[in-house]
Amino acid sequence: MIEELPDDIENDDLDDVEAVGDEAQLYEHFRVVVDRGQEMMRVDKYLFDRLTNASRNRIQKAADAGFVMANGKPVKSSYKVKPQDVITVMMDRPRYENEVIPEDIPLNIVYEDRCLMVVNKPAGLVVHPGHGNYHGTLVNAIAWHMKDNPDYDANDPHVGLVHRIDKDTSGLLVIAKTPDAKTHLGNQFFNKTTKRRYRALVWGNVEQDEGTVVGNIGRNPKDRMQMAVLSDDQGKHAVTHYRVLERLGYVTLVECILETGRTHQIRVHMKHIGHILFNDERYGGHEILKGTHFAKYKQFVNNCFETCPRQALHAMTLGFVHPVTGEEMYFTSEMPDDMTRLIDKWRSYISNRELE
Repeated sequence: MIEELPDDIENDDLDDVEAVGDEAQLYEHFRVVVDRGQEMMRVDKYLFDRLTNASRNRIQKAADAGFVMANGKPVKSSYKVKPQDVITVMMDRPRYENEVIPEDIPLNIVYEDRCLMVVNKPAGLVVHPGHGNYHGTLVNAIAWHMKDNPDYDANDPHVGLVHRIDKDTSGLLVIAKTPDAKTHLGNQFFNKTTKRRYRALVWGNVEQDEGTVVGNIGRNPKDRMQMAVLSDDQGKHAVTHYRVLERLGYVTLVECILETGRTHQIRVHMKHIGHILFNDERYGGHEILKGTHFAKYKQFVNNCFETCPRQALHAMTLGFVHPVTGEEMYFTSEMPDDMTRLIDKWRSYISNRELE
């Protein structure tokens, strides 16, 4: 039984993706019995005429890898199909119940070359299809952007997203265009050599100027819609470093540095130390958690909620070593308009309160 998760509960470090070995099981993706009146034709051309979203080059590569079969035996691209042949296309991964369909969705591409690209994701965009969001995702947008690249298969887990961020978190993501690039980048995330810094506005005055939160993260046993810090023998090891950037009375602007990449890690760890992200509805940050009982203050905070109608979290910087050139690459994304205006509102509130 596959357990469905909310659309923003995703496996950020993708540690469920494993390399396929030499003895990998093969799965049938396509089967056809050749018509009795079919003229002899190369199998790559025959399949190209019948498969959607597949180039002839990709079919030839599948044949070279032993994935194209005639009557149960692997054949090369030059094999001539004959009437009543049973032609199958096998792959080293199960057929997805919902194939990724390219969709013309705008992408903010920060950097791109032949083996990877870095995009700046807006808040509100789901990263990966699933759990009721099979269309309109970042992966669908990437599939459209790469639709003319014969070597990129949006449904192949060996390429594509290397890590993820939540639906309502904005910021930088790296996408691998080749299997080698994904393996290399994935190892960097696994070995904690990437550089990821986030900006977050949290409830309360964070007393320590800087600190580290260490706590295993797993599904909250009392609320399956949430993640939580669990005992050392449960969940997955997680480490978040934080630093105070600006104190704004009843909220604090902090920088969070990820040492690991667990689902909802910053959101869970900051709640664990008593500082829920501002307007994080899933974890209670959409309530007025600090401040006064005056109606004027309540109206101010509600205006802030409307200004930034999602958790105030932005993946601001991303650094890694290029998988081919070995160059250290570092990207920075300016905070989006909703968070900028939110922080300015709190600055104005503090200034006006000090003048009273």
